[in-house]
Amino acid sequence: MTYTTEPISEQTRQRLMKVGTANIANALLRRGFRNAYLLGVQPLAPEQGQLVGPAFTLRFIPSREDLDSMANYSRDDNLHRVAIEQCPAGAVLLIDAFGNTRAAAMGDMMAARLKMRGVAGVVTDGGYRDAPAIRATGLPCFQQRSAPPATPLALHPVALNEPVGCAGVAIYPGDVIVGDGEGVVAIPRHLADEIAIDALDAVEYEEFAAQHIARGRSILGLFPATMESRAEYDTWVAAGRPPLEKI
Repeated sequence: MTYTTEPISEQTRQRLMKVGTANIANALLRRGFRNAYLLGVQPLAPEQGQLVGPAFTLRFIPSREDLDSMANYSRDDNLHRVAIEQCPAGAVLLIDAFGNTRAAAMGDMMAARLKMRGVAGVVTDGGYRDAPAIRATGLPCFQQRSAPPATPLALHPVALNEPVGCAGVAIYPGDVIVGDGEGVVAIPRHLADEIAIDALDAVEYEEFAAQHIARGRSILGLFPATMESRAEYDTWVAAGRPPLEKI
């Protein structure tokens, strides 16, 4: 099967930059997708920006003493290092570390190189070393927890741009990864455009509902949206979103 890490449309990317991962998870749930959130994966820095991009995958298995050493790690054909040079600009390097935090899935030099190459960010269910220096690069990164020991101690790279399981979620190359202050969610590539529309619509409705709640309105009949509150919202949007009067 052929997978693509071609960029998503700019319109879809801009929509996804405005929505929360929770909104996306809800939109996926309405389509029957219950296992899309990478539970346990957290932003490396609370202040880092929104992450959006197609997945370029790297898969690790446990290391073995006769294959994994610092000498072998430094070879130009080491897939961990090759991934840093092959991950396309605008893509998300998605590292399946099978939840192992005994060794680093990435360090600061790799993060700096990815930032320079225009990669959107990195996600792993493992952990990174040199976390303060990675934060300083400004590259949005997500991990389970810090993992300072050297990579060959526990991780062996075996595959690039193949389907992986990261934090218990099936991710295929090109699936759209979105990360925010709460965590990371994966959108099947063929659903990205419609999920972006639905999630943004949910965010905009929530802004409407929040204004009403701030003015004392009950959430009953307001959130989640009902047919009646949705019609009220549509009227408000058509009127140009004017300030709400106190209820």
